Amino acid sequence: MMLPVLDKGFIPAIVWVKNFLRTAAKPVCLAIERENGFIYRYDTRIGENTQDNELYIERLVKMLLWAVGGFRVYIDDEDMAQYIGQRYSADGLRAFDRQFIQRVYESRFEVIYREDIPEPKSNAIAVGRNLTGNRIGFDAGGSDMKVSAVKDGEVIYSEEIVWHPKINDDPEYHYGNIERAIAMGVDKLEGKLDAIGVSSAGIFVANRAMVASLFIRIPQEVFDERIKDIYINIARGFGAPVTVANDGDVAALAGSICLKKNGVLGVAMGTSLAAGYIDNDGNITGWLNELAFTPVDYNPAAARDEWSGDFGVGSKYFSQDAVIRLAPMAGIELGDELSPAEKLKSVQKLLGENHSGAREIFETIGVYFGYAIAYYAEFYDISFLQVLGRVTSGAGGDIIISKANEVLDTEFPEIASKTTIYVPDEYERRVGQSIAAASL
Repeated sequence: MMLPVLDKGFIPAIVWVKNFLRTAAKPVCLAIERENGFIYRYDTRIGENTQDNELYIERLVKMLLWAVGGFRVYIDDEDMAQYIGQRYSADGLRAFDRQFIQRVYESRFEVIYREDIPEPKSNAIAVGRNLTGNRIGFDAGGSDMKVSAVKDGEVIYSEEIVWHPKINDDPEYHYGNIERAIAMGVDKLEGKLDAIGVSSAGIFVANRAMVASLFIRIPQEVFDERIKDIYINIARGFGAPVTVANDGDVAALAGSICLKKNGVLGVAMGTSLAAGYIDNDGNITGWLNELAFTPVDYNPAAARDEWSGDFGVGSKYFSQDAVIRLAPMAGIELGDELSPAEKLKSVQKLLGENHSGAREIFETIGVYFGYAIAYYAEFYDISFLQVLGRVTSGAGGDIIISKANEVLDTEFPEIASKTTIYVPDEYERRVGQSIAAASL
């Protein structure tokens, strides 16, 4: 096993799991149910050590809840069902996960012991790739929005507009800015509009915003009343159908379109960790893909996420927080007066000056990433891994990818042989993503 230079206590999820399964012999089946009765089923095994069994099943449920999504967990082992029910109870250690999931699906979270686990039922959606007619692609980011007018596959107009959604608590600010931006694109199409595609940060179910950091200042009651259906309402005003997708899924779709390949997992290492996935049939799966909350490190003393309170999850390993967390271990002091983004830039500047500690930070993240990819591959069929985000810009990104490939080549050659890690070019990140959004 390759240990990251700055974190010798790192226990990769995939390594722990594979060691556990070598001696596990008792079959166990889990299923996660989400909206409209969709079921994801996972067959596995447990062993004779109760403590190891509990850790394995709890971390597995955590992975499935945040990657696949769902509000009802079925387990065909009574002891494990009881344990998971306690952990994910209203006052259990995973109460954050429970409350978040209930908000996303507007359903009560349940863990159910059941001997006959339901059969799988998927809802992979063939969205995108339809570029005929007059279309608007709209991308809502935290500091700017982008609108593109696309006519029969050709971008005839594209504009980036600065806005400040995260500091505004008036829903009319959001409605007004989005409506004006889309109207600018519609004007370039001479008022002839066939469809609107929206790429937006957040979690969306049936085109509805269930959780979205863009609207973080909006009080919950107002959010439920005015924001949850914001894109549906705006599209109705333009008299056009709309499809809304998480921006991670749209980035992966852009990669799939540009590469003319499927099986694309996209990850963005920025303020946190974002992800999206296009399956091998070229479809969006309807999964949550919230890899920021999924396990990466099984060391119980691993870094804890301040929001969820959990240890060893992706947000602390593949984001600017990871760089900041590792800086003291690399002998780098970052001033408290600096913002997180400024701290990241400071480390990247030191890397440009050949600072050995800065290099060790990105090497460590690269080793983390290699093992995480191998774990993600247990749940996602990955042919292309698209890497985005400010953490991966410049030389730091090259180091991360190089180290990740070294881990895969050395420890997981079967994954390395079928998975290409790449950074999208400027066309894919800008024009390509606008076309992908318009094609929704």
